[in-house]
Amino acid sequence: MATDNPAAPRRPRRRRQIVWLAMLALAAALAWFWQPLNGYARVGTAYGARVACSCRFEGGRSLGDCRKDFEDGMQLIMLSENSAAKSVTARFPLLASDTATYREGEGCRLKPWTR
Repeated sequence: MATDNPAAPRRPRRRRQIVWLAMLALAAALAWFWQPLNGYARVGTAYGARVACSCRFEGGRSLGDCRKDFEDGMQLIMLSENSAAKSVTARFPLLASDTATYREGEGCRLKPWTR
């Protein structure tokens, strides 16, 4: 026995429309804020790599302890270390990555930025 409810077939279509509108709004917001967000990510990773490298290889502290030196708002910056190269890499997911390398007598230096 079939029900004659005209609203039933429209629900999936309505849900798809809402999902597409939400995705479109998210894409528009990302396009609008991409340049400042990318700039903050690049500066944040450069700062994070430099500070963590100095803390780790000049201060002799653990990489986890070096996170205490970060500014507020840097929770998304991820750190990894290469002990053989004496370098620390900081990453902001999907946007930016920077590496600072320790050299005796020079301290920690960032790799030059490229466009």
